[in-house]
Amino acid sequence: MKTPLEITLRGVKGSPQLEEIIRNKVSKLERICGYMIRCRVAVEKPHKYVDSGSPYRVRIDMTVPPKHELVVKQRPGRGDMHAPLEIVLKDIFSIAARTLRKLVDQQHGQTKTHPNHQVTALVDRLFPEKDFGFLRTVDTNDDIYFHKNSVRNGDFNRMRPGAGVRFHAELGDKGLQATTVEILDRNPRPG
Repeated sequence: MKTPLEITLRGVKGSPQLEEIIRNKVSKLERICGYMIRCRVAVEKPHKYVDSGSPYRVRIDMTVPPKHELVVKQRPGRGDMHAPLEIVLKDIFSIAARTLRKLVDQQHGQTKTHPNHQVTALVDRLFPEKDFGFLRTVDTNDDIYFHKNSVRNGDFNRMRPGAGVRFHAELGDKGLQATTVEILDRNPRPG
């Protein structure tokens, strides 16, 4: 890392063993992302007596180029009330490792894509008064006609130009027609 590891303890008694545990965990994060710029770990025990949940709060802030700020916070449930700090740290660093690995995979183009969640077209034009519209395919830029009845879950009235969809098409009398359209991106960016 370009900046030294920052460890902040509040209400927790510091020890060389605790610091070593945190340093080892951060070292494992650095193996996932060797170009991480900064990592801050805050461990806090805000109250002496806690009614529910873990008595510890842990927050890990990681800075990864170009401009990614990853924050992982420990938010335990009732069953974690008596978990020792070492277990809480193990759990939170495990979540941090998954989060960091996901970002690194995205940056290297290795993110797994699930065909059922891939956008295959965008809503191009809508004619709600006539109950139809046209999709523009992502890969070939083709126009695909669709009717209101082909939109799954009755979502035709929720469709907006620019929304990402997945569709199946068949060749009809006037060219390709979508037989099934499913909205995947319900909040398109303004064009």
